[in-house]
Amino acid sequence: MPDSPLEVGADAPMFSAPLVTPDGDVEETPLSDLLAEKPVLLAFYTNDFSPDCVNEWCSFRDYDWFATGGRVQVVGVSRSRTYTHKKFIDYLNLGFPLYSDRDLSITESYGVKYRALRVAARSKRSVFFIDQDGVIRYRWVGEHPLDPTRDSPPLEEIRAAVEDVLGPPAEEESFGFS
Repeated sequence: MPDSPLEVGADAPMFSAPLVTPDGDVEETPLSDLLAEKPVLLAFYTNDFSPDCVNEWCSFRDYDWFATGGRVQVVGVSRSRTYTHKKFIDYLNLGFPLYSDRDLSITESYGVKYRALRVAARSKRSVFFIDQDGVIRYRWVGEHPLDPTRDSPPLEEIRAAVEDVLGPPAEEESFGFS
């Protein structure tokens, strides 16, 4: 397990874990199955319903480019239980699936495990863009000086990184807030 976040160009660790879909289904789903459909933006976050995480997921939801899901799949990862994920998806009206990483093995394999006050293990807020070949093409990891789970992903920077890899959209898309 890496001690620091995986670098751009590294092979993304493959895993299988319970995935809660926006319609409430829960199924053990390998990351490779998602990558077979389209590239994945894997977004690690601390916990469902924490204020910073609510803000993060509302920003993904409200940012039209990610919400449309046309070119890339946004998929969350946290240690929250599948039951809590269902409630979180419903509460925020999210269109994104969420992996349940109860033992933080996924978090650890990407090098973003963090101990708050050296006690509570959790995921650093982080984002990895993984192409269909399973290669990490972009990464962002929160580095807030007091608590790295409080930083927010830079959505414009992430969108630009995805477009650098996939090219510009075929037709004009709506960016930003509607």
